[in-house]
Amino acid sequence: MKRREFAKTSGVALAGVSTLGAGVLTPSFSNKITIGVIGTGDRGGGLISLMNEIPGLEVMGCCDVLPFRLESGMKKANTKVKGYSDYRKLLDNKDIDAVIVSTPFSTHEQIAMDALDAGKHVYCEKTMAKGFNGIQNLVQAAKNANTVFQTGHQYHSSRLYTHVVDLIKDGKIGRVVDIVCQWNRNADWRRPVPNPKYERAINWRMYKEFSGGLLAELCSHQLDLANWILDAVPLRVIGEGGIDYWKDGRETYDNVHMIYTYPNGVRAKFTCLTSNAKDDYQIKILGDKGTITLGYSNAWFYPEKSEENKQLGEVDGVSGATLEWDEQKGIPIKMDHLDPTKQALMDFESAVVNNQEPISSVETGAKAAICVQMGLDALYNGTVVPWKTGII
Repeated sequence: MKRREFAKTSGVALAGVSTLGAGVLTPSFSNKITIGVIGTGDRGGGLISLMNEIPGLEVMGCCDVLPFRLESGMKKANTKVKGYSDYRKLLDNKDIDAVIVSTPFSTHEQIAMDALDAGKHVYCEKTMAKGFNGIQNLVQAAKNANTVFQTGHQYHSSRLYTHVVDLIKDGKIGRVVDIVCQWNRNADWRRPVPNPKYERAINWRMYKEFSGGLLAELCSHQLDLANWILDAVPLRVIGEGGIDYWKDGRETYDNVHMIYTYPNGVRAKFTCLTSNAKDDYQIKILGDKGTITLGYSNAWFYPEKSEENKQLGEVDGVSGATLEWDEQKGIPIKMDHLDPTKQALMDFESAVVNNQEPISSVETGAKAAICVQMGLDALYNGTVVPWKTGII
């Protein structure tokens, strides 16, 4: 069903919306959007489980080149689904309205373009496309299509992250002067392989042909957020990294350390380790009036001259209020919100039904993908890489 046809037959815009806490919207539509999931590994399978909980979405087809992954994905769906080993056969199914592309990074461009050509709405997992040409090709295809294209950078859908970005843009921390990000783990990031012939298909993240490694799989989310906060793209990037801990035949680095320079002298720093998990995931946005620290699902505001502010007991200018205070982190930022990935799927549903551009659009996805490719070139070539113009 085409996007405009669906919106017309559903007879619903955002009427009948219910709230699940501040800023969290749950649309209620009379028609279901039928979904085909291309790539039913860990991520695709997780998305299927979440879609089971969203009344407006119905998984109708699953596709994977690995039979055991396909079987696993199909079992996760709470509806009767058809299985495919060739995604093009799934795209031929006229009863499928939209597809989720959750395949290896290197395959996103071709699969998503074929899906758009087939008239499907597309939710394409991050990182959106590999290589500058691939990014440009997918941007043009999405702009020329008459269907919705959403990139799977789910923090655009997080009501907490959206609230934090609004606070920053409203001057809560003053002028942003620095951004410091990390996503550290202590594990080799390797999946078990039932048969050696499946090594590259299962552990594709380890190989440059298929993957952008830590930068594409983890740092891309934080890069997307930096672009969003600053409403800008970086001027240039430098980076270091290597295969320094896990000597197991991998090609992508087991640690990366990046500095992206944005306009007005703001540097955004990104560190990703696989040999130490201290503090795990963290984003700090530093301003001349304070700092906001973000975790997976929590945030804190640490004002400059914090002791003075604590003694005054001032919150949002209301004198005499009792401050909550987390030692070393500051004042908790309270915002009710759903799991960001679930909310992103709900937002995709809403964009399809209401014929709207998603908040995590092809353009924001392309900007993050360009940042990733710049970073990979900096890492592998040991050079300073400037912003790539002419793609968007």
